[in-house]
Amino acid sequence: MDTKSDIGLIGLAVMGENLVLNMESKGFQVTVYNRTLQRVDDFLSGRASGKRIAGAHSLEELVKSLKRPRKIMIMVKAGSAVDDMINALIPLLENGDIIIDGGNTHFPDTNRRTAFVESKGLLYIGTGVSGGEEGALLGPSIMPGGSPAAWPEVKPIFQAIAAKVDGGTPCCDWVGENGAGHFVKMVHNGIEYGDMQLICEAYQIMRDLLNMHADEMHIVFREWNKGELDSYLIEITRDILAFKDEDGIPMVDKILDTAGQKGTGKWTAVTALDFGIPLTLIGEAVFSRCLSALKDERVAASKIITGPAKVFKSDLRAFVTDLREAVYASKIVSYAQGYALMRAAAQEFGWKLNYGGIALMWRGGCIIRSAFLGKIKEAFDANEDIPNLLLDPFFKTKVEKAQAGWRNVISTALSNGIPVPAMSSALCYFDGYRCENLPANLLQAQRDYFGAHTYERIDKPRGEFFHTNWTGRGGSTASTTYNV
Repeated sequence: MDTKSDIGLIGLAVMGENLVLNMESKGFQVTVYNRTLQRVDDFLSGRASGKRIAGAHSLEELVKSLKRPRKIMIMVKAGSAVDDMINALIPLLENGDIIIDGGNTHFPDTNRRTAFVESKGLLYIGTGVSGGEEGALLGPSIMPGGSPAAWPEVKPIFQAIAAKVDGGTPCCDWVGENGAGHFVKMVHNGIEYGDMQLICEAYQIMRDLLNMHADEMHIVFREWNKGELDSYLIEITRDILAFKDEDGIPMVDKILDTAGQKGTGKWTAVTALDFGIPLTLIGEAVFSRCLSALKDERVAASKIITGPAKVFKSDLRAFVTDLREAVYASKIVSYAQGYALMRAAAQEFGWKLNYGGIALMWRGGCIIRSAFLGKIKEAFDANEDIPNLLLDPFFKTKVEKAQAGWRNVISTALSNGIPVPAMSSALCYFDGYRCENLPANLLQAQRDYFGAHTYERIDKPRGEFFHTNWTGRGGSTASTTYNV
């Protein structure tokens, strides 16, 4: 190849390889580099053979092969490996060149790296890339943030390789400065945890209470995927339940019930705690994976601790309809909580997030893609300042309509000893959010009693704080800390 490449990519694991092939298929020339040089050679002689893809055996060679401003995308394991690669690249680059981190990076690291790289006269992008192996190859959802000046340079490439919806609209747009892109990807992954847990709870109810076989559940999920729950995760659940091992037994029945995780769901839950946002459903989804990991303890406990006998005497078809309503209503709550967290982050960091645009970016390519997201975009198009999706007329109506079935499913599951932490936490959030008077008045009285933490009064203006000498032995000194 005589011409210089449009972009370079470092890291030829599954996502890296497929992104390169995607870029090349859209007309871009790419140079690739990998720390294990044999992987570069194997890729060039294999999947990249005959394509406009060049290989580099050193970072210097990679940099020299690129058009100005140079654009180098790093697809390596999050953490110190990214910092090491940035430090290795900086001496080789010139003002205006762009470093792109496309991994699952924690957003505070992207905040830090953006400032550091910009201090060297370079530009930085931290971008979420969702869609897994197939998405990377055929069209992922891409969520870029970082140095705004870098966006016009990478926009043609990113939007060309991204998934398309609504007649060609790319599932990629600028999210915001610093770590905004990786923050939105983190929330995406948290919502993904929640969606998967809701589906698993519905599956356990069908399996353990309704005594449904995998083939019967396949039919249910196939029908659900034709309606309001139409989504990638419902779709693959349908397919998983129909897949048989060589002996004809459903493959899902042979898989050990211990779930893995890479940490992005935990980051979402911890960030919500830091910001004081009640992200209850995603938190329960993370803890459910943790509980699943205690396999040996659970097996031992199952032989010691007894619960209620499982008895189902209701109409099966009607109950499955209620179950669909419970999943749908809980899903609405999950997204409402996720968007509340993004709004809190935008206020904290001064980001101007386009909430409707984010929903559009999630419409295709990513793991949580679903028809449902179009309604979220409509909600923010109608009122970009809406504080919670539960207040949008469409979602308000849907959740209120689903209430009876939602409550029936949860009460039935709990009375039969089947855990539904995500569904039940979603319902508790819904009931708490719509409750004018919560019992926090008693809680604050308790805090003031033992720690003189003060309280506000309903008969006084907000912002005035009071302390009571509850025992008669305390003084008049009160704590100056009162965080709501």
